[in-house]
Formats: sequence, C-alpha cells, structure tokens
Amino acid sequence: MPELELSAGTVDYQDTGGDGPVVVLLHGVAMDGSLWRHVVAGLRDDYRCVVPTLPLGGHRRPMHPDADLSILGVARLVAEFLDRLDLHDVTLVLNDWGGAQSLVADGRTTRIGRLVLTSCEAFDNYPPGLPGRNLVTSARLPGGLALAFHLLRLKPARRLPVTWGWMTKRPVPPEIMDAWFRPLISSPEIRRDLRKYVLSTPPKPELLAWTEALRTFDRPTLIAWATEDRVMPVSHAHRLAELLPQATLVEIPDSYTLIPEDQPAVLTTHLRAFLEAQR
Repeated sequence: MPELELSAGTVDYQDTGGDGPVVVLLHGVAMDGSLWRHVVAGLRDDYRCVVPTLPLGGHRRPMHPDADLSILGVARLVAEFLDRLDLHDVTLVLNDWGGAQSLVADGRTTRIGRLVLTSCEAFDNYPPGLPGRNLVTSARLPGGLALAFHLLRLKPARRLPVTWGWMTKRPVPPEIMDAWFRPLISSPEIRRDLRKYVLSTPPKPELLAWTEALRTFDRPTLIAWATEDRVMPVSHAHRLAELLPQATLVEIPDSYTLIPEDQPAVLTTHLRAFLEAQR
C-alpha cells in the first residue's frame, strides 16, 4: 500500500491508478479504507479510485503528537492529501464522516468537482446518534477507549446498538472488523489520535454555520441515504438536498449507515449513474 507523508504524519492509501476520472472515497471513525472494497471493485475498471485511511482510529501508524486531529484539522488533512497527489476535478465520496461541511466552510474545495454524501454526519449531529455519544463518553473516561475496544474483540459486543449494531444491518465480516479495531486495541498513540478527534466537536452554532456554507458549493452533488438509518436521520438527506444548489437525492432501502457494507451494489449503481451523467 502506498503512503504519503503529510503535515500530521504518514497516511496510507489505496490507488487503483489509470487515466479515468478520479474518485476519492473517505470513511468514518474506527474504520479504514477497506470499507469501500466492494464499491472500488465496481468502479475501478473505468475510474481511478483513491482511498486514504484517515487518522480516525483505524490507521496503523500514529500521527505526530502535536497533529491537529480536530474535525476541521482532519478536513484540512484531506485537502492536503489532494494537493500532494495533485488530484484535479475530484469526485469526493463520504460515508459516515461529515467532513465535507468543514471543507466547504474552510474554502478548501478547489480540487473538488463533485460531491457524494452517503449517510454521514450533518448539521449538529456530532457526535452522531447513540454509537457516537457512547464513543465520546468512553473517550472522556481514563482508560475508556482501551476498555471499549478491548470489549469489541468479542463478536456479540459488536452488534449492540451502542457500538456497531446500528451501523450495519448485516454483520461486517469479522476479519474486516478485526483489522479496523486492532490499532486501537494495541496502540495507546492511536487511541490518543482518536480521542483528539472525538472530543473536538465545536459548539452547535459553528456546526450549523458549516452546514449553511454548503449553499456555496455550486457543483454537482449526489446525496445517497439509507432509509432505515438510525444514526444519520434520513430527514437530514432532504435538508441537505435543499441546501446544496445542484443536489440529486436518492434513498437506499434495507441499509443502515454503512451503505458500502449493507448495499454496495446499489450504491455503486447510483455512483456510476451520477459520474457518467457528469462526463
């Protein structure tokens, strides 16, 4: 897997290469780029898929101790990643993570040609839902994150509503989740990085100002939302569609938040239709 040295530290990423239009796919907390493995398989013949592993807990190498890993800091790291790889006219795809709001509000959209939001944090839904609130509680307690992720070695614990039970309707393959959680179980520095992020939520007025800034993103946007999502309300999809000037909204049934796990084929079909309409 290639790696890139950024201001915050070393970021691993997958790059399928080729001359096709560039699609950059971003994951959420305590995951890595493997979230997108099925979608990448369905796009890579015609599109260059670039999938970084963000420093949100599933990363293998700790960031620098002084790295800014706040919500805005990670969004700026994404912009730096696009700059360093010199990617242009990117289709930026996000699931679970809501960094698009802060990217737009911070004026870091020069390299972004299109946006795809799939069941992600929006408005003031930070931390998102019951799993997000549980994670913040763990981060605030001494040793809380270590205990929480050691418990997630137990397969039944992964299906609880306060952990991953409301993230997917279908269990994620255990070997995938094992890889997601291993860095947090084994490394105090990785837990330090995640703690920085989950405790960085700004006040509600700032969050809502970030969302309001989406009105200025006048490029094509696909909003693909899970109709049964218990963490990212489907009402947010409709509100986002009203905010974004060039938004198209599709609803995906029989899925919770992690649509790339629950309905990868359906999501890939919608992505392809959206991408081909822009060519």
